[in-house]
Amino acid sequence: MSWQPSALQQQRIAHRRRRSNRSVAIALVSTVLIVVALVVGIGSTPGWPRVQETFFDPARAWSALPGVATGLWLNVRIMIVCGLLIVVVGLTLAVLRTLRGPVFFPVRVAVAAYTDLFRGLPLLLVLFLLGFGVPALRLRGVPSDPLIWGGAALVLTYSAYVAEVFRAGIESVHPSQRAAARSLGLTYGQSMRFVVLPQAVRRVVPPLLNDLVSLQKDSGLIAVLGVVDAIRSAQIETATDFNFTPYVVAGVLFVLLTIPLTRLTDWVARRQGWYGVAGATT
Repeated sequence: MSWQPSALQQQRIAHRRRRSNRSVAIALVSTVLIVVALVVGIGSTPGWPRVQETFFDPARAWSALPGVATGLWLNVRIMIVCGLLIVVVGLTLAVLRTLRGPVFFPVRVAVAAYTDLFRGLPLLLVLFLLGFGVPALRLRGVPSDPLIWGGAALVLTYSAYVAEVFRAGIESVHPSQRAAARSLGLTYGQSMRFVVLPQAVRRVVPPLLNDLVSLQKDSGLIAVLGVVDAIRSAQIETATDFNFTPYVVAGVLFVLLTIPLTRLTDWVARRQGWYGVAGATT
């Protein structure tokens, strides 16, 4: 005989279902009302026809889409390459920052100075300094491609942030984990590699994904160096007729590119919150 819920349990299930349906209906109605109010309010402003023609021209958006999409593909490649380099450099800096002993004091100071410097400098300023300053030195054997220096500016800046994220993860691992690893005969390097770092990396995945979302958007800043990415392509399209719809197209493409990664970040954060810190140490 299969299990059947009691009458009281069935009443509870029905009550919860009614409350859920009521909440969904209220949320749907309120969303529709807010959207309608925004559309009516903005559409009734005196300057809306001019704004619509300048920023939301469907024909102009369609004509600009191929060029902007081609530039966006460059942004995606920059994000992938720079993201991998940032993870490697950031993790290396975090490990160096956590080295123990007075002999490593100069290393810790140098890493701390690096993170303080590049977290304090605006990314746009780093782009200008590297993209225009280094090629102006005319050093033999040094590339002058703005794409390379734009990527270098992204790596240098974001590595400082990612290093601090990794360092927080490493220091969140309880010291007893290191002590247990050393008592089993593991060296310092082995305990970091096989015990500390796996736990630390697992704990900092959500903030790392948030940094990747920011990197995905900030990759568009390399346009200031003349690199023809999505933003620069939109600027070129706009220069022909001074219609700003291509910028809106670029913004929409960036949003469509960012939303899946943002939802992945939320899912990972919820999943880690579900089995908590204890799950990271098993």
